[in-house]
Amino acid sequence: MTSERHSERPPEQTPGQLPTVTYAFAVCGRCDPGALVGVPGLDGAAPVRTLAAGPLTAVVQDVSAVDFAEDALRQRLTDREELERCARAHHEVIMAASAVTPTVPLPFATLYLGDARVRAALREREESFLSALGRFTGRVEWGVKVYTAPAPPASSPSSPSSPSSPSSPSSPSAAAGSGRAYLDRVRSRHQVREQHQNEALQAAERVDAVVRGLAVAARRLRPHGAEVTGAHRTHVLNAAYLIDSAREGALRAALEALRQEETAVQIELSGPWAPYSFADGPGGSGGGVPR
Repeated sequence: MTSERHSERPPEQTPGQLPTVTYAFAVCGRCDPGALVGVPGLDGAAPVRTLAAGPLTAVVQDVSAVDFAEDALRQRLTDREELERCARAHHEVIMAASAVTPTVPLPFATLYLGDARVRAALREREESFLSALGRFTGRVEWGVKVYTAPAPPASSPSSPSSPSSPSSPSSPSAAAGSGRAYLDRVRSRHQVREQHQNEALQAAERVDAVVRGLAVAARRLRPHGAEVTGAHRTHVLNAAYLIDSAREGALRAALEALRQEETAVQIELSGPWAPYSFADGPGGSGGGVPR
């Protein structure tokens, strides 16, 4: 959550209205306000609009100063459904703008005390924003995820003393041999899992190398854990790539070929997205796309 409140001036307010703050979604060059008509944003009480400052335009919305105060916002976002609603609303505004013009996404919950402060921020970062817009022109972000393919089912190694084991021989040497056999089975299963994981990691590196060859910039993201992927597979590559829009066909063809070759993994493609992962420079950090 990012809250930029660089001024102590009270939130903007007109007679008869509750105080508001300005929520900023994105920065672009020139954006046709018509592209934003019907996009509800975060607060349906006010329209999503554009705010010009020199060569830059911010995509903004007036939101309730009470509802978006730091403590109130933090409390609202502890509700998973509310967090998802807000994240998707933020994303939909950015995608609406990026559909018509190069756009720099801003992090979720970028708030200013009023329009004047937004314009000041655009002037302060004008060179940086213009550079980013130049990088993004004619390009989009794609996400590639690689998972280990589900391993074939294997029966659990039986303990020498388990009900399914043969009756234990009375000879101590026979008992020792049975114990060694059990440990050998456990060790063998561990080695198979380790080999499966190593093959998947190597395949993921090959996938990354191919897609990087099509991209102008790439960034590795944190892989998801089992709570997201499920216990049946492991996330071994989560990456974002900035790619010329004209190369979409080449990207899809390359991934289809990789799916045929890299049978140790599952490969997923998502996008195209606004360039969230590259908003802070070629290496990027961005505000994160919900995916």
